Amino acid sequence: MTDWRGFQFAPGDLGSAFVSVVYSLIALPIIAVLGTPLAWWLARRDFHGKPVLDALLLLPLLTPPLAFGILLASLYGPYGGAGLLLGRLGLVLTNTAPAFVLAQVYGAMPYYVVTARAAFEGVPRELEEIALTLGKERWQVFLEVSLKLARLGLAAGLALAWVRALGEFGIVLIIAYFPHGMPVQLWVNLQDSGLDSVYPLLWLFFLLAMPLPLWLGMVSRRRGIF
Repeated sequence: MTDWRGFQFAPGDLGSAFVSVVYSLIALPIIAVLGTPLAWWLARRDFHGKPVLDALLLLPLLTPPLAFGILLASLYGPYGGAGLLLGRLGLVLTNTAPAFVLAQVYGAMPYYVVTARAAFEGVPRELEEIALTLGKERWQVFLEVSLKLARLGLAAGLALAWVRALGEFGIVLIIAYFPHGMPVQLWVNLQDSGLDSVYPLLWLFFLLAMPLPLWLGMVSRRRGIF
């Protein structure tokens, strides 16, 4: 139970909230821009190697986040093969802002792609084919037909990705411990001060995480967001 009489934020709580929200707002457009075409492609195209791509997409969903963070750190951490190459170019992908955003993208994108793919698969192919016969280019069909008809599913995927990115802990803990986001700060508070110090930041997390999914659902149903 929350002790409202002693409700106060611990040092670093508000800073961690700022970090998580700002970097999640950066990660979400990246997820949408990269994930939407990928989801449509997986929904509409059959090709050799598709099961391999499906497996790679499911890998972050099936792997414990902490273990997945270790795998990523071994790849592009300071002593990984990619990390050594990137380090020579002056790009460090551990304990930096880009590392934090990358961890959120890795953790949240599969959830968006899986949801968006299901939404595109629910769009009747006949409608897309009719639009093509009316002289529309394929990219116009994608924008004017597929996106609009799949918008509810895409909004749900964005909402899920937002909450997942904001709450990503395991991957962030390994490759982007600094700067502290809210999930890591919750863990630090628990370790340093006990359970009572967790509740204020936890309530703040709920207040920050919920408005965007609720707004996406409301707008997509009333006016359409695409």
